[in-house]
Amino acid sequence: MTSFDTSPHLTAWRALLALAVVFVMLATTGWTAVRRQQGTSPLRASLSAWEDGRIDGRRLPDPHTAPARLARFFASLTAPQRGELADRYPLAVGNMNGAPVELRYRANRVALREQAQAERARMHDARLTPAGQYEAGRRMHRFASMSAPDRRILAFDPEGSGRAAEVFGDLGRAERISVVVPGVDTALLTFQRTHRKYSAPVGMARALYAAEHEVSPATRTAVIAWADYTSPAGLGIDSATAMRAERGAVRLDALLRALPGAAPVSLFCHSYGSVVCGVAAHRLPRRVADIAVAGSPGMRVERAAQLHTSARVWAMRDADDWVQDVPYLELGGLGHGADPVSSAFGARVLSARDAEGHGGYFEPGTDSLRNFAGIGTGAYASVRCADGDGACRAGLSDGSTAGRA
Repeated sequence: MTSFDTSPHLTAWRALLALAVVFVMLATTGWTAVRRQQGTSPLRASLSAWEDGRIDGRRLPDPHTAPARLARFFASLTAPQRGELADRYPLAVGNMNGAPVELRYRANRVALREQAQAERARMHDARLTPAGQYEAGRRMHRFASMSAPDRRILAFDPEGSGRAAEVFGDLGRAERISVVVPGVDTALLTFQRTHRKYSAPVGMARALYAAEHEVSPATRTAVIAWADYTSPAGLGIDSATAMRAERGAVRLDALLRALPGAAPVSLFCHSYGSVVCGVAAHRLPRRVADIAVAGSPGMRVERAAQLHTSARVWAMRDADDWVQDVPYLELGGLGHGADPVSSAFGARVLSARDAEGHGGYFEPGTDSLRNFAGIGTGAYASVRCADGDGACRAGLSDGSTAGRA
């Protein structure tokens, strides 16, 4: 499977060398990166204004309070009052777990249009370099596209490289919910692509939503393209450690606990997204029925049982995926643990035939996408196992409740 020499001594030496490089780079660049993140972002400004706000003479609740309490607050308001809050504090409401999803869509449309106007002004700002003006133009076009009336943006934060989440289908009426958790280099400008569109979160989610309808037309589904965490940029230090995953896991758990209804949820975690899902697994609500990883560098554990989740754990990897050459170990915080498709790990291993490399798991016509759709709709009898003998389906029936992998 790999062209690398994987002897224990050589692998450990490589890991120690990489760890030394990590310490050097953190010492020389880490504090600069932290300082650059300081300042008031548009989202923080909106939240601050919310904290000082009132509606009908009442103070607004803490925006960080439990989603259930926020849901009760919004339910106590009239429709015009809810609309007023969305228009007055669009970024705060658009990112508020506990706010009604339709209100979040409305608020984020307002926020996206405001930010598009801000970027349009920056395109002509003489203080910016030509490259800066060009990037402002790209961001302006992206925000304008995302603000279209037919798009359901569940989360939006324009700070830095940005974060976003988009829903396909009716989240409130869904009988099954799927969440796509992407990996490195996920940002607002890579949230969707024209070229290689199925390797970007929007393309992944759209393809999965269409495939789920093909597998089970009668099942009402919703799919979330969840890029609402700050992913690592490229294959550097951040992608080799769990720091970004730990922060992302908190945000993923908050999303899942605020989803409407009680429909079962399946997570589809690609590349570094599988690290996020692995770190989050032990805390996730029991409505999470499945965690499926593709092209995973590891889930921060040695065996699936150590994830301490009631969800079924599935794994797949295409034969041409370069991630197979990543050393599957964790040493001093570097690396992400055992290979999820190895027999020792204990996941249900799926076929990824025709996926063609690391970015092709959501391409239409592939075994990988068909398998994701079968899991997402609870049609477990339809999934194809990697070994071809059906072992990954052992003990399952369509629509069954979650069970430990």
